[in-house]
Order: sequence, then structure tokens, then C-alpha cells
Amino acid sequence: MKNQIIAIAVMSVLSIVVIKPAFSAGKSTEPLTVNIKRMSFDTALRIGKAAIEKCRKEGVQITVTVVDRGGHAQVVLRDTLAMDVSIPISHKKAYTAMQFNSPTSALETRFPGAYGVPKLDSLLMSAGGIPINIGGNIMGGIGVSGAPSGVTDEACATAGLAAVQDDLEMN
Repeated sequence: MKNQIIAIAVMSVLSIVVIKPAFSAGKSTEPLTVNIKRMSFDTALRIGKAAIEKCRKEGVQITVTVVDRGGHAQVVLRDTLAMDVSIPISHKKAYTAMQFNSPTSALETRFPGAYGVPKLDSLLMSAGGIPINIGGNIMGGIGVSGAPSGVTDEACATAGLAAVQDDLEMN
């Protein structure tokens, strides 16, 4: 019995030695770089202008923020009478939509109770943010704030994306 136990222990040690390391210093078949598409400034500006135009047709003045895939503001447009507080709110909505790859209206009831995720300072689970997802690639997010309801905010964000969506998909 004692000899059998020793043999098993030796076999275990040998199998550990044979395992290849996950990251080896040898030649890899993986690419050395990754190509990532990013929105141009002009594209982000078109999104922002289209969102403001849609909200103006609804009779409201808003702020729209377009964030890139890293969550950094690429364009922030505040209409003449939009409240100052709409600036950080629109950014948080855009950032949240981009991070979760989901309209923020779909997130409003996703975290019931005292969960920590919605309490992060950078997130806002309130309607008015949508992701920019083209062909399965998250390119950023759009956040709108200032309308009397999140439904209107989201409709304006959606109009912003619609203004460039075909061009982005064809690119």
C-alpha cells in the first residue's frame, strides 16, 4: 500500500512538470497588435447635432454627450437653454450605455435592492443613454439629458445614432 501511494505522488509531480505554461517566451501565433475601429470626431459631432435637432423638434433643450469606446467624452453639445446639470448626467448615461452595451432604460430595473453596481459614481441607470454598437463592435455611447422624461432623452439619442448608423455599418 505504501508503494502505491508513493507512485501516485510521483505521477502527480510528473504531470505538473509536463504542463506547458500559459504564456511562453517562445514564438506565438497570436498577433502582436490589435486593430480597433474608432469613431472620428466628425462622426461623433454628427451624432450630437442630430440628437439636438430631434429634441428641438420635440420642443426641449438638451445636452448630448458622445463617448468613445474607452468612455471618454468625444463630443459634448449643450443647447442654449439646457440646464448645467444635464452635462454630467448626459456623460454618465453615455458611459453607462457603453459599459453595459445596453440602453440605460433597460438597466433601470436590472439591479433591485442595495446592490453596489448602480451606486458607482460614473454610472447612471436612467433612460437616455444608448450604446453605439456597429456590427458587434462597441464604438461608444450616446447620452442625452434635459428633456422632461428619459423616454424623450432616449429618442433623441436614438436619432443621433440613426444619423450615422448606415455610414458606420458600410465602413
